[in-house]
Amino acid sequence: MLTLLSSIGSVYPMETLDPGNDLSPYDDSSDLGLFDSNNPTCKAPIPPDVLPIYKIDILLLQFAQNLEHLEADYFLWGALGYGLDEVAPQLAQGGPPPIGAQKANLDNLTECIIREFGFEEVGHLRALKTTVGGIPRPLLDLSAKNFAKIVNDAFGYELEPPFNPYRDSLSYMLSTYLLPYVGINGYVGANPLIKGLLGVESGQDAVIRMYLYERAMKVVQPYEFTVAEFTERISMLRNKLGMCGIKDEGVIVPPELGAEGRSSTNVLSANRDSLSYPRTPAEILRIVYGTGNERDPGAFYPEGGNGEIARMYLHARM
Repeated sequence: MLTLLSSIGSVYPMETLDPGNDLSPYDDSSDLGLFDSNNPTCKAPIPPDVLPIYKIDILLLQFAQNLEHLEADYFLWGALGYGLDEVAPQLAQGGPPPIGAQKANLDNLTECIIREFGFEEVGHLRALKTTVGGIPRPLLDLSAKNFAKIVNDAFGYELEPPFNPYRDSLSYMLSTYLLPYVGINGYVGANPLIKGLLGVESGQDAVIRMYLYERAMKVVQPYEFTVAEFTERISMLRNKLGMCGIKDEGVIVPPELGAEGRSSTNVLSANRDSLSYPRTPAEILRIVYGTGNERDPGAFYPEGGNGEIARMYLHARM
């Protein structure tokens, strides 16, 4: 403990750590300079606002807003019982409210996780729209009926009773398994904003997958399937819809598909070199539309996505 205090004291003078002292190590009015924006050691070598953003980056980051809108409203509604229109209405840019969204029946731990995820997505939307320009929120279908159809497609028949993501914490976390990972696949490139988004989206996916892995052998009520089976079926569906091979795996896999061909544990889904799988915008649209066709909207986006990339495919259909 003394060693710890000595280490802290080497960074923060001990008088700033005295509870009776008005000075705080987080007070930018102190002379520590920790939050001095004029301190040259705090500045990035190249200011973010002068880094080049290429046309393809702009298009991809605007395309990504479709996924961020989906996650933002789903997480906010699930945890809070209201969405972007209450939390940050300007970010919706006049887009229609989601269909069928509602508060989920979550325990305290799960609600805290999902609430944090929701607010993180608000930040992502703000950063994206400020940096590359925004697209209006597309029409989103967050109804239990839509999730039930997707799960039925994953199992190949209609579950009885229909899957309801809002039923309880485990059902909701299984439903979130459908969301961040697809977004991660789309974040490629060297732009710092893409890297920043990828870091948090990857963290969200890791939390979700770990939550589900810890419960892998638990039977999902009121069905006879385990959590591991649900994740495997959903991953297989996404591979089928994406049509570009195995780029998605459940939380338990045959050893030959695990890390170095030696692990059935699959908390983080990755390729044979343990690198994240990439997906093109067309692959992502095939999956989130639930149709296997980037020109045929449905599932979460009944009227299709917004932005130049998504609309290009829709126009090609006409």
